[in-house]
Parts: sequence; structure tokens; C-alpha cells
Amino acid sequence: MSSQHSQLVVIGGGPGGYAAAFLAADLGMSVTLVDKEKNPGGVCLFRGCIPSKALLHVAKVLSESKDAKELGIEFDKPKIHLDRVRDWKNSVVTRLTSGLGQLCQQRKVNYVQGTAQFVNSTTVQIESLQGKNRLTFDHAILATGSFPVALPFAPKSEKILDSTTALNLESIPEKLLVVGGGYIGLELSTVYHELGSEVSVVEMLPQILMGADRDLALVLEKRIKERFKSIMTSTKVTKMIETKTGIQVTFEDKDGKTFTDEYQKVLVAIGRKPNSNNLGLEKTSVKVNPRGFVEVNLQRRTTDPHIYAIGDIAGEPMLAHKASHEGRVAVEAIAGHKVAFEPACIPAVVFTDPEIAWCGLTENEAKEKNIAVKVVKFPWAASGRAITLNRTDGLTKLIIDPESERILGVSIVGVGAGEMIAEGVIAVEMGSVAADLKLSIHPHPTLSETVMETAESFFGQSTHIYRPKK
Repeated sequence: MSSQHSQLVVIGGGPGGYAAAFLAADLGMSVTLVDKEKNPGGVCLFRGCIPSKALLHVAKVLSESKDAKELGIEFDKPKIHLDRVRDWKNSVVTRLTSGLGQLCQQRKVNYVQGTAQFVNSTTVQIESLQGKNRLTFDHAILATGSFPVALPFAPKSEKILDSTTALNLESIPEKLLVVGGGYIGLELSTVYHELGSEVSVVEMLPQILMGADRDLALVLEKRIKERFKSIMTSTKVTKMIETKTGIQVTFEDKDGKTFTDEYQKVLVAIGRKPNSNNLGLEKTSVKVNPRGFVEVNLQRRTTDPHIYAIGDIAGEPMLAHKASHEGRVAVEAIAGHKVAFEPACIPAVVFTDPEIAWCGLTENEAKEKNIAVKVVKFPWAASGRAITLNRTDGLTKLIIDPESERILGVSIVGVGAGEMIAEGVIAVEMGSVAADLKLSIHPHPTLSETVMETAESFFGQSTHIYRPKK
């Protein structure tokens, strides 16, 4: 068994892992990056963010072709070539992951396709296609991500999908149940609905998208209720039985009443758990909490001085962009820079139709924490650009400190909300006040103008909505 040395070993090649490895190489470190796939990318690129967004674009095209009828344009019913849709999605994944493989070579990162387990706090055993070998290191970064949570009583069946297998698009079921009203379940529901499935969503909590403010979630809920078969909230699944034609599901509502229905396929999207098992962490000083997350400090250093952890394994929110920034912080800390991971906000985007995005303090959080805030909203029905797009079902909302007038949070629901939220992130991070957004000239006609007009509304001066002074 051969042995090598690397200044830094990164275990996991997702957006956190490869961002860390690339920065470390840019800073002159010798870097080994270990991942199971042929190229870097992780769950996000291979089985998550990227393929789902490619399919959501397909869904958007289908949806807009139907909605064009209201504009005086009618299309024939589209012919969906599922094999070509899959090929398109796969080509996007291949293009991005191959590019990352080239960047590894250009940066002289030693990329190893395989798995790694800790032997001790400064050694890992790597098992790859070339066999087993040991690698000693000065520092290690854990970036092993997470995996979908399964329902313990669900039968093992190809008719039961998770967020990974659902992206394979092996077939489009006539009748689909999605268990979980979070962002993953709703995004995949959108895809399957537009591709032809009759979609039902079941959520055990009182509303879909519990992380989002109710007024934002309601905009989405109103649209999908018109399109999906049903949205069942405060309802849980208690039993699943495979039949010849599908999966028979038993439900229990908030009053304890039970009912059953059958679906060709069931997609389970009830959350994810960190990949902290089978890494040999017990042979190090790393502490893992009862939920499986690795304990880290502001520099993302674990309780073992040689080992750092980033991304899903280091705690919520489980978001790719959070992992990338954590990776950069960890590497800069290893390089001896004065740095800490303490963002004022981490944006969240739900890529449904309409999209929902928020950053900083939400209205829900302000109420829970008893924080005095001023909430101002601008309805997209008053936006010229939204009207030209025939999508006035949007809303822009600012959460403002009434004393300092500082922007504490920004929330948007509507077409392109995910692209717009970055302005809110900058406003919160830089400690902007409402007047900063009000006085920053936004281009007309754009949806981004709604951010400016919401700030104007704080002062009772929005051009396109009238609110009489009290």
C-alpha cells in the first residue's frame, strides 16, 4: 500500500469541495480532491441543482406556450420527446462537470475518483479504481454533502422515487403523489406537472414552504392549486402498499380521519441528512451531533485542529452557495488569513413558477423573535413590466428597522425572483437603509424597479401605488 502527502485533502467534490480545492490551489497549496464521480460537481451538478433547473426550464417553456393563449397566440399541443429531454438535461450536466475536470487539471489539483476514510487525524485511506493507498495531510476539509431521507415504511419499489431518481425521467406517470411540500418537492412537482402528470402534493405541516412567509407561499399556492390535482396540508402519509398498477397510499388528516388513494408513482421529498457516517470520524477528534452534523467554529474548523467541515455536513441551511462560501473561508483560515464565516444573510430561492426568494430577516422570524419591524410591500399588479409579461402574480417585500430605517430582509415572489434577490443580499450585507434603495435609479421597465418602489412606499411616496397618509 503506497503512501503520499498533500498539504490539503478535500473529501467531496460538490460546490463546497471544489470551490475549496480550487482556491487552495490558487493560494499555492498542494491539493488532493476525492470524490466518487469521474469529475467534480457533487450532488448539486450531477443529481440536484443543475439537472433540476434544466428540467424546470423545460417546464417553463411548456407553461409559457400554454399561457400564450391569453396574448392572442395559440400553439398546437407540444410533442414531448422524453429521451431528448433527458439528453438535454444530461448534456448540461456533462458540460459543467467536464469543465470542472479541466479546471482541476489547469490548477494541478490531484483529483482522485474514489472514497476516503480517516485512519487518524492526519491520514486517510483512499480507495480508488487504482486500488488502496494512504494519504497523509496537514489539513482536511470534509465536504461530503447529504442524502435524501426515506420513509421507513415505504416498500422498496421502482415506483417510489426520491429527489435523485425523479431526475432520471424514466417515465412520466399519469398520476403522481409528491410527499413533501418543501422546495424540492414543489420544484419536481412543477416539472412532472408540465410534462403531463396529474400531481397531488401532501404536506404534514399546515402550509407548503414553511420556511417562506405565508403571503409569499400563498401566491405560489394559488397558482399551483389551479394546476395540480390537489394540495393536502396538515395531512400525513401512514402507509404505502405496492400494487400491480402502482402504490396504494393511506393518509391521515388533522382530524385523525384516514383515506386511501392509488398513484402510479410516489415521489418522496421530505428532507436530507448529512453524509457523516462511514468516514472514520471516530478515529479523529471530530464531534458529530445527534442529527449527524459535524460541529464547527466560525472558521469551519471542527473539534479536531487538522480537520474542517463545510456544506451540508456542517449544518443548515443545506444550500450550494452557502457551501461554496464556507469552503473559501476554511481555505483562507488554513492559509492563516483573518477570516470567519458570519454572513449577514444567506439567500434562499425556490425555483417554482412563480419563483420565491428571500434573504435576511423574514416577517415570520421577526414575529417569532419579537423584533419590531416595518413591513412594506409592492404588488406586481402595479408593475408595468409585470403587466407586459402577463405575470402580475408577484410581490416584493422589505423588512425594515423602523428606527434606523436599515434593510433587515428582502422577500420576493414572482417571475425571476431568484435573479432579483442578489440586490437584497447586497443591501442587507452592506447595512443599506431604505433611502439607499429609494434613491438608487433602477432601469424602467423592469421587475427590479419593484425593489425601489417598495422602498419608496416605506416613505409613503411610491409612484405607482397610492397609500394615503394616516
